[in-house]
Amino acid sequence: GRVVFTVALIACIWFIFSNSMAVATVSSSSSGRVLAWMRIILRHLGQPGLAEHLTMHIVRKLAHFCEYTLEGFLLMLCIRVYTKHFVRHMSWPLLGGMTTALMDETIQLHSLNRTSSVVDVWIDMSGVVAGLLFALIILLIVRGVTAFIRVKQENRALRAESAELRRREHERLARRAAHRAHEAQLNRPEPDEDNYEEDEE
Repeated sequence: GRVVFTVALIACIWFIFSNSMAVATVSSSSSGRVLAWMRIILRHLGQPGLAEHLTMHIVRKLAHFCEYTLEGFLLMLCIRVYTKHFVRHMSWPLLGGMTTALMDETIQLHSLNRTSSVVDVWIDMSGVVAGLLFALIILLIVRGVTAFIRVKQENRALRAESAELRRREHERLARRAAHRAHEAQLNRPEPDEDNYEEDEE
């Protein structure tokens, strides 16, 4: 679990940085393809007006948000697989998301024809927080369901143990009663045969 989530987080961060390192023409081409696909999907969903209002700027900002939502989600899962007290350490993934966002915008400053934006940092951090909250809700639900199942299993085991103890107690009491009946039968005085014969005469 640790290896899988750690590798997935590293791959996500690398994907974010690789997009930042792309030159302006390559970045615009990628955004254009995403825009075309999103417009097609919206038209198929019966939203042609929304498709026409969708712009390259909106697609870029949505891309920022989605990338960092995924990063926030993976950061939270990584914290969970490394420690059980993930709620207590919420500041770690927040710091990691902030560091990634600042490095992302710094990389864009040194990419050809790319610019950096404080607004993008805020969008990135919003995505991180959304991913963290989504992962946190899932983890808390899983923890609650797991605790409920564990308590149910423990109660079932206790009921089975209690039933077994009662069965053993009943068997012990039955054996004791049988033993006492047997002793009473052995200790019962036998009838006097002489007296019996005199009575017959």
